[in-house]
Amino acid sequence: MPRSAFVSPPKSLADWLAYLETLHPRAIALGLERVRTVYDRLPIAPRCPVITVAGTNGKGSTCAFLERMLAASGYRVGLYTSPHLLRYNERVRIAGREAPDESLCTAFAAVEAVRGDTPLTYFEFGTLAALWLFARSALDALVLEVGLGGRLDAVNIVDADVAVVSTIALDHLDYLGTTREDIGLEKAGIFRGERPAICADPDPPASLIEHARASGVLLLRQGVDFGYRAEDNQWRYTAPDGARYSLPYPALRGTHQLANAAGALAALYALRERLPVGMGAVREGLVGIDLPGRLQVLPGRPVTVLDVAHNPQAVGALAESLGAMGFHPRNLAVFGIMADKDIDGVISALRRRIDRWFVATLPPPRGATAARLRERLEAARVARDEIQTFDAPSVAYRAARERATEADRIIVFGSFLTVAAALA
Repeated sequence: MPRSAFVSPPKSLADWLAYLETLHPRAIALGLERVRTVYDRLPIAPRCPVITVAGTNGKGSTCAFLERMLAASGYRVGLYTSPHLLRYNERVRIAGREAPDESLCTAFAAVEAVRGDTPLTYFEFGTLAALWLFARSALDALVLEVGLGGRLDAVNIVDADVAVVSTIALDHLDYLGTTREDIGLEKAGIFRGERPAICADPDPPASLIEHARASGVLLLRQGVDFGYRAEDNQWRYTAPDGARYSLPYPALRGTHQLANAAGALAALYALRERLPVGMGAVREGLVGIDLPGRLQVLPGRPVTVLDVAHNPQAVGALAESLGAMGFHPRNLAVFGIMADKDIDGVISALRRRIDRWFVATLPPPRGATAARLRERLEAARVARDEIQTFDAPSVAYRAARERATEADRIIVFGSFLTVAAALA
């Protein structure tokens, strides 16, 4: 929609979000030129320390750990994440609370007032609006989650005081490259010279390490400069200034969350002179963390596990966690995923743990159809009578619940949209 078609300002958050979808012909269009043009017209440069988090998997959890630990220390934190599950408001949190509709509408109007004819994407517009709100909220720290990649993501318009890369795996190949070396370099694009950066991936690509060295970045690596060790009923974190013993396991399920928590602790160590965080706050953050859709178990029977895992690495972690969660006579999967994902790799990572598949079509243009998912499951030698297809994940989830016994387990995974349907 050209600017001339903007007859009257949207009045509700839903109206604004619908309008944002009309401003650029593509849902994803990487690059900082457009967002920088509008950013420079807005007085929104952060005045507090900024932690930017990128990664194929784990970046949302890392951001949540950082927010909780900083908040437990008494700091006012601004948190920007994406995508959301049920409400757009989830993306913008200020001092532990989601931004209300009215605040988001005001921020959108402020961005629109200076946008001119610059065709921002939905994500770019939302990022600028979040930064506008943060700039008016007297915050002590910002935690910003990269949407896609790093180097050309709208979040990277802000210079991070500490940059964190959680993991590097193959995903978004059409945008980031087809190898870990390509993807690692894109994620290293959030690093800033002479400032610390954290890599929580124990085996980072050489491209990331070389970029940090060439840019004068102080790179702290998991397994080299910091680390963790799981113990009975507790875990240990090791850091340049010594070890932290007897830490409680995070409230988020899955042993892979220890790597995310360790990455968050390394980032806080790098900011210790500006934002000191005591071990009491660290423990409070670990046990108080809550992040929907990450190995989340719904109350009641049958047991229902929700996980937004959508690439082979994340689904492999899901499979490992399911194996440690106890026996169930049958495991029923509710599965819907974007068409540009490694569908065969995702199926392979979980196939042996699933007895029946309830596959769902996700909306176009990016969503995979249920017919395609059936085709790929059958190619992976899943029996045809073990697969049922549905037009939407909400319908697939209801069907799985109707067919499950109280002793069975339902696993909902593959996309934020799939998990959101179960939560709703």
